[in-house]
Amino acid sequence: MQLVIIRHALPRRVDGGSGTPADPELSDAGHAQAQHLADYLAGEGVAAVYSSPQRRAIQTAEPLTRLLGLPTVVVDGVAEYDVHSDRYIPVEEMRNDPSLVESLADYSPDERTAFRQRVLDSMGAIAAAHPGEKVAVVCHGGVINAYLIDVLDLRDKDTAGFFLPGYTSVHRVLVGRAGRRTVIAINEVAHLRGTGLPVGVHG
Repeated sequence: MQLVIIRHALPRRVDGGSGTPADPELSDAGHAQAQHLADYLAGEGVAAVYSSPQRRAIQTAEPLTRLLGLPTVVVDGVAEYDVHSDRYIPVEEMRNDPSLVESLADYSPDERTAFRQRVLDSMGAIAAAHPGEKVAVVCHGGVINAYLIDVLDLRDKDTAGFFLPGYTSVHRVLVGRAGRRTVIAINEVAHLRGTGLPVGVHG
């Protein structure tokens, strides 16, 4: 089977301070990105669409599920590592601000290990439920990093910072019946070329 793992589209920034978890909606550009993504994947024979419970992921999945006539299946295990944070700052902005980068240190090694394990368990369960099929999973940069670190056997890397997935970027992993996983694409963003929409990793 093939896992088509997708980072959410561009959400609105939430600077925090409310004390409640930030769960931003997509920006106008994000909605446009999500539609381009849906058009790009519509003819690929996607059999099911899964999503993180966070709003930016669900809204990214919506154009695709509408085109395919499929439900969005929400999976808590592919929520981002900072799902309970009261702010959302795009990771590409965080890398340019040392004070924001330091906030990642708030997560202990045990928390990072637990996050990685829930991602692996969730992706494994999704793959096991769809032998021979192609399935889309709309999630987050940290989730994609955690999963690909394991697939590529790079476990000494930082879960949150192995690489920067672009907005609505597509990452493809073949999962065999015996569990063998093979990466066939990383950071596929052809659907955004020429649109003038932000990609994230490139600007």
